[in-house]
Amino acid sequence: MDDVIDRITERGEEARQTRIVDVLVAAFDELMSADPVAFRRKFRKMAAAPFAFYRGSACLFYADMAEDVDPWADERTSRVWIQGDLHAENFGTYMDSSGTLVFDVNDFDEAYLGCFTWDLKRLAASVALMAWSKAISDADIAHLISTFLTAYVHQVRSFADNPGDEGVRLQLDSTEGTLHEVLLRARLRTRTGLLSTMTKVEDYERRFSRGPGVRELSRSEQSVAMAAFESYLDSIPEGKRFDAGTYRVKDLVGRSGFGIGSAGLPAYNVLVEGHTQALENDVVLSMKQGNVPAPSRIVDEPRIHGYFENEGHRTAVSQRALQAHADPWLGYTSIDGTGFVVTELSPYSSDLDWSELTEPADMAPVLNYLGRATAKMHCVSDSDSEQTLVDFQSEEAIASVLTDENEFTTTLTRFAMKYAAQTREDHSLFVNAFRGGQIPGI
Repeated sequence: MDDVIDRITERGEEARQTRIVDVLVAAFDELMSADPVAFRRKFRKMAAAPFAFYRGSACLFYADMAEDVDPWADERTSRVWIQGDLHAENFGTYMDSSGTLVFDVNDFDEAYLGCFTWDLKRLAASVALMAWSKAISDADIAHLISTFLTAYVHQVRSFADNPGDEGVRLQLDSTEGTLHEVLLRARLRTRTGLLSTMTKVEDYERRFSRGPGVRELSRSEQSVAMAAFESYLDSIPEGKRFDAGTYRVKDLVGRSGFGIGSAGLPAYNVLVEGHTQALENDVVLSMKQGNVPAPSRIVDEPRIHGYFENEGHRTAVSQRALQAHADPWLGYTSIDGTGFVVTELSPYSSDLDWSELTEPADMAPVLNYLGRATAKMHCVSDSDSEQTLVDFQSEEAIASVLTDENEFTTTLTRFAMKYAAQTREDHSLFVNAFRGGQIPGI
């Protein structure tokens, strides 16, 4: 694994800067052409700090992984369901389809099939970057990464030894400390609170508030978007469908102003009736264009590419494979042949906030939980889920290659710290290229 870092260093700064620009352009050229303003905003956010750059450049990470030699990748472990952009800020709370408040991975835009270590390496390097920004020592950073990896290994082995336990969740009665507090705060949130920030009631009916980030639709675009929404209803699994009245559309608007990862992607918000006619039970859905997942750029297998109708379908299938009790509103549709994924904007969704976690002693227990959550995600994505691309037990396959825990954790920890250092250098090269006008199209 050190070989890939050595090759980057040997090629020199000028070659690395050219590679960074080339990879970003290849990944985002079409979206940049469609909305250059959104990408200038995205790139300026990425320029703010190495961690922000890392979050927005998953495509560069996978371009590097294409040259990596992984001793834990075999026929099975190289093609399990992965989150695809696993970093420290892609975890948080949500309400699952069984009504349980859960802490877990909460972003599946980049989900695909690939090597299980890609998720681990990407998260471990993000921990190294974040901890470095908090002036934590290298020794403590290594310990934090090892904590995450050790928890992952132990949880995978536990799942392999106890089939059926993959449904174990991090929830109010199985967490302590920071994560428990995060879940408690999420529990205090209400649907009415969310609706009050996005909607208003006039003449006894609720509609979206018009303001920054909200785009009024022309009659023709409204018709197209409504047709796409109607098509989405057919994508909801039979066992998760509500009564027809639940999906009655009250209002539909265009949306913009997403975060780093979703820059330039067209999106709509849909306000629907909900389970009752009470205005407090209205539900807001997001209908967002699916993006090309970064791992797919280095997984050149027709059987996988051909499995999905579009990127909306791929996102929905991936999320259902990676979550035991996925959002019952989750589905997909298309507009002019382009895939869109549909999800609920839930009041109970809250990202993990690392800003107050400044000491290694505070971070370590959280990373232990993250290791367990990552293992559950990988191990629930197997033949027990509705997809058919993975026809084996993932926990069995992964546990079979984790024969030397010390070697595994040591090697991945060393990689993560080296890649984090490389990312800090890459950030500087990116900023200079952006400032110097070397990124075409924006």
